[in-house]
Amino acid sequence: MEQKTALYDRHVACGGKIVSFAGYLLPVQYSGVIAEHMAVRTKAGLFDVSHMGEVVFEGPDALANISYLLANDFANLAIGRVRYSPMCNISGGVVDDLIVYRTGETCYYVVVNAANRHKDVAWIQQHLFGDVQFTDISDQVAQIALQGPESEAILRKVAEEPCIPKKYYSFVDMGLVAGIICMVSRTGYTGESGFELYCRPEDAATLWDVLMDAGKDNGLIPCGLGARDTLRLEAAMPLYGHEMDEDISPLEAGLDFGVKMNKLDFIGKSGIAKRLPLTRKRVGLKVTGRGIVREECPVYLAEKEIGKTTSGTHCPYLGYPVAMALVSAAHIEPGTQVEVEVRGRKVAAEIVELPFYKKA
Repeated sequence: MEQKTALYDRHVACGGKIVSFAGYLLPVQYSGVIAEHMAVRTKAGLFDVSHMGEVVFEGPDALANISYLLANDFANLAIGRVRYSPMCNISGGVVDDLIVYRTGETCYYVVVNAANRHKDVAWIQQHLFGDVQFTDISDQVAQIALQGPESEAILRKVAEEPCIPKKYYSFVDMGLVAGIICMVSRTGYTGESGFELYCRPEDAATLWDVLMDAGKDNGLIPCGLGARDTLRLEAAMPLYGHEMDEDISPLEAGLDFGVKMNKLDFIGKSGIAKRLPLTRKRVGLKVTGRGIVREECPVYLAEKEIGKTTSGTHCPYLGYPVAMALVSAAHIEPGTQVEVEVRGRKVAAEIVELPFYKKA
């Protein structure tokens, strides 16, 4: 049976079209995917992302466990800063991709993908060692994402300066937003400026109302899962189950920045190394023919299949369709002309550099 987030009643009241996603009932759209996408690119949008999972590592061996479980290096992560990392299996595939917050000397707050929450918790518990306490606090946390170029102006109406993180991928742990205790993080999954706010579920509806009211003169509108997906795809942000999974290595997915092969051993290090040199890599495709490309479409170069698409859509802000694909590493040069088979018909496309969109 699907769960409801603490904001379910707000979604219904705002006219959200409710769908089942990752075990939750969530809005796929309110005013329409295109309108919501454009609001985030030009003004601001508010998302309920309370379906995401949150876990905590505490204790003298918290860092050692994080370092062994995750591919990135966290030895120099300062308190108040955030870092992205894949979590790999033994063969070098991706179990999940995570966001790690260092909240104290021996405490790390980790956000996991909603659909992977229980799988991730089981995986982590299997590999814990030493003096560390690991807790799944997902049901005790609501998360709201305020995204778009107007997001900071909106947040400043309801939060004092010390509660607003200054740098990208930094956070304020116990900030006050309209008197509500939140972790305020300068992060997001839209390719746009913005914040993610973590609070108690019982405070979520009030926080939502406060932000919506503060943003009414800044063009803020509620946004659903549909716009969240088109925004992340336009910004070429990978999605678990599409650009990465248990069989795709983070290097194949283009996540080199989150993999530190020179650090001490971590789960998947040898598996990743065994796949070198890479035989396939994630690329961007700009669709130049007529049609919209989705996932799992074969990609051809001169009648030879060289890979498959992993995600695709029409990008409202850019004004043309794009896709991401895993293709043969021998054919990843930008400018390469390819064709994508869509329902038995081949559509022309061009390999381009990622991201498709990058904010000014």
